Amino acid sequence: MTTPVEIVEKKSRFIGYAAQVASEDEAKAFVAEVAAQHKKARHVAFAYVFSHTAKTHDDGEPRGTAGLPIYNAIVRREMQGVVVVVVRYFGGTLLGKGGLMRAYGKAAGLAIAVLNS
Repeated sequence: MTTPVEIVEKKSRFIGYAAQVASEDEAKAFVAEVAAQHKKARHVAFAYVFSHTAKTHDDGEPRGTAGLPIYNAIVRREMQGVVVVVVRYFGGTLLGKGGLMRAYGKAAGLAIAVLNS
C-alpha cells in the first residue's frame, strides 16, 4: 500500500491511497483493506481502470461527485491497472457538488503522484 495523502477542506478530511494492481479482484481487495482501516469514515469512494474495464463508486456521496473525479484523475494520467481510494471523514460543513468533486479529485491526484514517485 502506498503512503496515504491527506487534504482538509472545510474540516472534512480526505485521505487518498493508490496502488498498481493486476486484476479487478486485487483492486477490490485493496478497497476492502483501506475500508477496514477506516471503519469510522463517512465515505470510502474509489475508482479503478484496466484496459478492458473501469469502475467508480461514490459510496453515498451525490452521484458523480466522488468516484468520477477519482476516475478522471487516473485517466488524465493515462494510467491502467490502477486503483485509487479516497476516504472522507465528514467535518460538519457541506461542500456542495463542486467542492466535493474538487476535493476528491485533488486527493486522488496527490495519491497518484505518490504512487508514481
